[in-house]
Amino acid sequence: MVTFQLFDQLLQFPLFLGMSRDDLHLVAGHTKFDFQKVEADKVFIRADSVCNQLSFLLSGTVTASAQADDGSYTFCEQLSAPLMLQPEALFGYHQRYTHSFRTDSTSNLLTIDRQEIVRLTEQFLVFRINLLNLLATQAQKLLHQPWRQSPNSLQGRIVRFIAQHCLYPAGYKNLYILMSRLADEIGDSRLDISRSLNSMQRQGLIILHRGRIEIPQMERLLM
Repeated sequence: MVTFQLFDQLLQFPLFLGMSRDDLHLVAGHTKFDFQKVEADKVFIRADSVCNQLSFLLSGTVTASAQADDGSYTFCEQLSAPLMLQPEALFGYHQRYTHSFRTDSTSNLLTIDRQEIVRLTEQFLVFRINLLNLLATQAQKLLHQPWRQSPNSLQGRIVRFIAQHCLYPAGYKNLYILMSRLADEIGDSRLDISRSLNSMQRQGLIILHRGRIEIPQMERLLM
């Protein structure tokens, strides 16, 4: 029963899709998994910490937050299970998390050490292809961004700025930023930014606070 439950948990994630039952049985029996239960309101990953394991959110919700290099603004977003937490940080030149992760509710995590991930890529072709596809797709999306047509309206440019900071383009977000800083980022005047944001608030797309833009549903902004 425990093995079947683990199979179901692993198959929530794209890295394990397409693997045969025999392969999953080998993975379950020979891989060192670490299961953790994290209480609500706990930071369990901090930005710029070394990423030496792959973390999977099995249940619960978390808030991911990242800060501009100069510390002038912070972007936060709520994410729900099932979720892999920054698999791209496990390899490459900069093997550190770019986001901090805090639990919003009691959450269950599964972690696999980097050495175990490397072994799985060597042992299972499907796992290796899934990992390559995941990282390649992410790289392709980022490389395509500069070639997208620029929005014609100021509201469209604001939405694009917010969307470019999302790990996931849906759900609840918060952007902690001063209007003057947002004006610098967008390349427009503070007054025009203020007018556009107030128009978006009247449309029910955002909620304005002092130094914070609350986005209840990111998908509505992108429609």
